[in-house]
Amino acid sequence: MHLLRFFQGIILCLPAIVLADNVNAEDSYIAGYATGILQREFKISDPSLSVHKGIITLPKSNLENTDSAKVLEVLSGIPGVTGVETPDRNQLEAESSSTNAAVVDEATMTSGSLILPTGLLPTGHLFKPLLADPRWAHFSAAYHYYNRGDVDGSDIATVSFGETIPFYRNNFGVGRSTAQWEAGIQAGVFSDFSLNAPSHDLINTDFIASAYSSVRLGQFSAFGRIYHQSSHLGDEFLLRTRIQRVNLSYEGADLRLSYELPYGVRLYGGGGGLFDRDPSTLKIWSTQYGIEFRSPWRIDSTMMRPVAAADFKNFEENNWSTDISARAGIQFDSLNVLGRNLQILVEYFNGYSPSGQFYKEKIEYFGLGAHFHF
Repeated sequence: MHLLRFFQGIILCLPAIVLADNVNAEDSYIAGYATGILQREFKISDPSLSVHKGIITLPKSNLENTDSAKVLEVLSGIPGVTGVETPDRNQLEAESSSTNAAVVDEATMTSGSLILPTGLLPTGHLFKPLLADPRWAHFSAAYHYYNRGDVDGSDIATVSFGETIPFYRNNFGVGRSTAQWEAGIQAGVFSDFSLNAPSHDLINTDFIASAYSSVRLGQFSAFGRIYHQSSHLGDEFLLRTRIQRVNLSYEGADLRLSYELPYGVRLYGGGGGLFDRDPSTLKIWSTQYGIEFRSPWRIDSTMMRPVAAADFKNFEENNWSTDISARAGIQFDSLNVLGRNLQILVEYFNGYSPSGQFYKEKIEYFGLGAHFHF
């Protein structure tokens, strides 16, 4: 019953209406606007561009005798544009050979370059979210069944609230070497609730806030941040269990590098360290690496695509043992508005708990969750 009520709540929170006609009308407006700019300002007489969900696709053959960096900068500044892609001939041939049942998403085929809007509070992200990272800031709600290491029963609900918000983005370099950088904040709240307790007690909450900067050049991207994390037990849980709490709080810095391969495959890795630690005995270093698959093919009749990811972390604090987080499921593009998407994922975790107060506890769980990304 707890699980049924929990996912009934998730379903009630999902958007019920998608304004597809408005999106198509806006794409048509952007296409006409962009065509006029290319003809008037850059003397491209018959540009063969297309627009889908705010992303302009302009084949590289249109840019052979122009200042391509300037063209991309101007097009990305058009109101409503969420990205500009310049596919090469091989990508266009792959798209033209796709069937009607599976639609290729221009933003996930990595043969061309994608230029995002610049300026203050731009849309999109240069560094894509890490799908299987249990502590990547985003909105989510999930049920976890603890097979090992349960703290307060085997049935746990976990929710998160947060986002990565770019404050400013700009370009540097020229031509094919054009890169982008951005700076902003990333913040998230991660909470666990016991579904076995009479009042569904709050068990643990982690607060993470950071200042970050990221860069992107073609299929390569990097994400670096300086962050603060603190962890707190729930009052009802603490009073009921009388568990010994840990005053866990620290600052840290880390860096992740990512490379996107063809057909939706992505590899990433990095590491970081802690400073200003409480308790001071916390060891400093950690590593993180993983692989993701975001299908470039969407089932048009159902407006969804498969996704899968595996994330691995090693902490010096836990003698470099490997924490494994894996997620797989479907992403709904019909709810994709201004870069947002909804994912329903099966989840698995095995390793030391990502919940701060229990960082020395080994756990294993299976779960099902809804994840919403802006």
